[in-house]
Amino acid sequence: MNIAIVGASGAVGQELLRLLDERNFPVDELVLFGSSRSAGTSYPFKNKSIKVKELVHGDDFKGIDIAFVSAGGGTSQAFAETITRHGAIMIDNSSAFRMDKDVPLVVPEVNPEDALKRPRGIIANPNCTTIQMVVALKAIEDITHIKKVHVSTYQSASGAGASAMRELEDQHRQLVNNEPPTIDKFAYQLAFNLIPQVDVFTDNGYTKEEMKMYNETRKIMHSDIEVSATCVRVPVMRAHSEATWIETERPLSIEEAREAFSRAEGVIVVDNPAKKEYPMPLDIAGKDAVYVGRIRKDLTNEKGLTFWTVSDQIRKGAALNAVQIAEYLMKQEGR
Repeated sequence: MNIAIVGASGAVGQELLRLLDERNFPVDELVLFGSSRSAGTSYPFKNKSIKVKELVHGDDFKGIDIAFVSAGGGTSQAFAETITRHGAIMIDNSSAFRMDKDVPLVVPEVNPEDALKRPRGIIANPNCTTIQMVVALKAIEDITHIKKVHVSTYQSASGAGASAMRELEDQHRQLVNNEPPTIDKFAYQLAFNLIPQVDVFTDNGYTKEEMKMYNETRKIMHSDIEVSATCVRVPVMRAHSEATWIETERPLSIEEAREAFSRAEGVIVVDNPAKKEYPMPLDIAGKDAVYVGRIRKDLTNEKGLTFWTVSDQIRKGAALNAVQIAEYLMKQEGR
């Protein structure tokens, strides 16, 4: 297959390169695109050095089968027609098209078949926090309908990109050396701090990130599920954590829930309080699955369950989910 990566120099673009190699994705030709600033930079792939081309309007996507696009919503909107004009499938990692009715929003462990109906040639990758949550929710939804979700997220610097990760590193070094910290990517100093804001606030007092979790979850799961989220940026380099409370139609025992998680696709259970075993971002960074632990009954609701999840934002929360969509399409469509 002929593959393109748009935004190859970013954190997700670089992860896409690694994953295509690690998973032996069948690449006949790989074309990398970026801004005028990154054009000309070369990256290794399968013993070759591939130079980044500047993304411009034209026929550069002629002959491309799948284009992984991770260069921001503005770029996705501006170049969607250029990318898909000659038949390329655009798997977009931005928020540009996620809630469009004629664009499927896909998590392969949850709703893979939605990817087969794409009238505009575009498939949207959900928000990282949504992906992580719905992979875990699917395990429970398969045994009883989930009516409500309350979730608090603990989101790593990686969610704001490679430059944000560098800023967190710089802040720690600066503060240890009694220097004023650089504050650019975040509203406040992130090192040794928590920021209870991810994205901008909307009129209802929730941030866009929190509303994404509400709207995207309902679209992906084809459900009337209600989601109330509080999203927090934490001084962790990569891998997001989420504390989740759910209310189901019928009561679940801890054993039944643990068994559901254990057999769910894309989920690994790490849940042994007696031995202090539970998922932590330090251990999960660089791994593919959604890790679940701290599985408990909700003390305030007989139909309530609470659990803790951790997943690598750059991998499952972005690049891996996109590659899994492409792998599903190859299998289903005989590519």
